[in-house]
Amino acid sequence: MSDAFVSLSDLTLAYGESIAVPNLNLDIRQGELIALLGPSGCGKTTTMRAIAGLMPAKSGTITIDGRDVTRVPANKRGIGLVFQSYALFPHLSAFENAAFGLRLQRRPEAEIRSRTQAALEIVGLAHLAARKPSEMSGGQQQRLALARSLVMEPKVLLLDEPLSNLDARLRLEMRTELQRLQRETGITMVFVTHDQSEALALADRVVLMRDGVIEQIGPPDALYNTPVTAFAADFMGFENIFAVEGTSLSSEQGALAVSYSADAPYLGWRPGAVRLGSGSHEARVRSVAFAGGHREYVLDTQIGPVRADVDIAAPVFSVDEAVMFDLPQETAHPLKAS
Repeated sequence: MSDAFVSLSDLTLAYGESIAVPNLNLDIRQGELIALLGPSGCGKTTTMRAIAGLMPAKSGTITIDGRDVTRVPANKRGIGLVFQSYALFPHLSAFENAAFGLRLQRRPEAEIRSRTQAALEIVGLAHLAARKPSEMSGGQQQRLALARSLVMEPKVLLLDEPLSNLDARLRLEMRTELQRLQRETGITMVFVTHDQSEALALADRVVLMRDGVIEQIGPPDALYNTPVTAFAADFMGFENIFAVEGTSLSSEQGALAVSYSADAPYLGWRPGAVRLGSGSHEARVRSVAFAGGHREYVLDTQIGPVRADVDIAAPVFSVDEAVMFDLPQETAHPLKAS
């Protein structure tokens, strides 16, 4: 028997006659934090909207906690939603924003006060209960949006790119906050993002999507270290990916003869796996950038641009300088087509 708390079975989603997500199957365990990751148009937000009940299924089923909710209205599914836009009421205090859903349900006043206070305490805003949203920082507004969902005691919390409106420092703080929140409440979370660093930092498992299909699914370290396809590798930072043709690497720009062959249609190298300053291939430095502990180079080569990260202590090459480089077989990662 499946231990799935949320289950999508043969789920097909469409906008009119245009299929956005074809025949999707995904199981999410109770208390798991899943990231739906991928570029714009890959189907991740459409999938989240279907779980929420905001997108009708063309076919297939959605099950939450053993209950088929495929045709159940959004407000009857036990789902909490946090959107990219926090949609807070500017004229209400933080307390009343968080309590709004309970007031719509006409809950007893004592229950409203206790549950709202508890939700504000969970997100660390109890001391700001009287403030209006305009008197709060972006991170505090984000936490208030979380409290508004948590107060409804949802079975599943869905977050649609909730950190994209925050600056870099606040995004890091909110990552920590979301991890703490998930750990303390044990709630099942589905987090939608196009940012691979957010997905890798937050999720128990990452679901990488492309054109409505799951390209690869697994723990963050597995997707980062062992992407299976060329698309997954490119999304996970393998910036040098080339087709293998016999003992040559090829791209649209040309071919590069190497001393090895590979039993894979593609090979990929992270920038740090490229050897710069020695090797059997000549290139010209297009650009160089200081990046703290290393320098980032872009090389013009006969197979197009090659990106290389080099330790800060290594000799420095200048723009337009001719350099030797290598794409070593021992640091190459074999990849399949999608």
